[in-house]
Amino acid sequence: MSEMKTSNRMEWLDALRGFTMLMVVAYHVAQMSYGQTIKASASLPFLVLFRMPLFFFVSGFLAYRARFVWSASNTLHLLGKKFRIQVFPALCFLCIFLVLRQKNFCEGFMDAMHSPTKSGYWFTWVLLQMFFVYYVFSFLTQRASARLQTRLLLLLWLLSLVAYEFCYMPKVFAAEKCQFLRTTSLLETMRYFHFFLMGNLVHRHWTAVQRIFDSQWFFPLACILAFFCCADVFRWHHLQFVWTNLPRTTAMYCLMFIVVMFFRFYQRWFTRQTFIGRCFQYVGTRTLDVYLLHFILMPKLPAVGKWMDKLQPNFILDILISLLPAIVIVAFCLLVSNILRVSPLFSENFFGRKVKKEV
Repeated sequence: MSEMKTSNRMEWLDALRGFTMLMVVAYHVAQMSYGQTIKASASLPFLVLFRMPLFFFVSGFLAYRARFVWSASNTLHLLGKKFRIQVFPALCFLCIFLVLRQKNFCEGFMDAMHSPTKSGYWFTWVLLQMFFVYYVFSFLTQRASARLQTRLLLLLWLLSLVAYEFCYMPKVFAAEKCQFLRTTSLLETMRYFHFFLMGNLVHRHWTAVQRIFDSQWFFPLACILAFFCCADVFRWHHLQFVWTNLPRTTAMYCLMFIVVMFFRFYQRWFTRQTFIGRCFQYVGTRTLDVYLLHFILMPKLPAVGKWMDKLQPNFILDILISLLPAIVIVAFCLLVSNILRVSPLFSENFFGRKVKKEV
């Protein structure tokens, strides 16, 4: 396959974002609508391994700007723009969600502010923290050579990976009990920042990475590692204490790269010339809209969850029962989004996009 220049828009990358957003909504359907738990579901544990890593990987990939001048004014302007897009919309829709779903708004709001997941609206806040660290890093290293920047970024990735490992070692580092980490959602940032940095590193060395993707050994190795690591995570549980998170982390990276390689290899399926490509790309360019709205439009269907619990766990059945309502929910999110975008004020302040009037 011929290499694709990063200067051109990668249509398959937008489609990948759309696919990942659909997986996020499907996960929330199973969890919030059906009331399923990680232990009872056949699909939730698997979806957890790659849905959010993919999102942060793509965010880090797109954050790299080869020709951007990281001056103080440009960096501050970029940070201000990100702050406005990442914080204000999520706060507004969180309030709407609490008004519609909570009996006591004030109590629900305070609980959300003190929780690491903010009633589901943690993603944009955590992403802002990642952008802040990355922008400061880019500003401080702007005069360094490309090789030195890569080495420093690799060091930052390793440190973030260590922080991630500590999050799952409560006896060594009681992160779950630290109220500051929970309130600021830094706990979630620590869990996912290394995926953001990996996406950035991949973009910086995209030509070399594509050669690795096209090699005969990388994809089979990723599949084999993913299989055995998932087997240990879900069934064997051989590794204990310090090493218990090693197979989980390896499975997350392998599954993430497998999905990325699939979309890249079959990129002709995800162009604007194909129906599935147009659909996934449209969702991929409206991920913020879907993310902000889907919590509000999520139905309560506990009876479905109870019916599924009575059946023998089946991965395909679980996925289909969660995925079909997710498609409908995403469609309604896009409909509501387009209605709100009629107002230039809503479009710019809720979704960060200025509307071009059609003539």
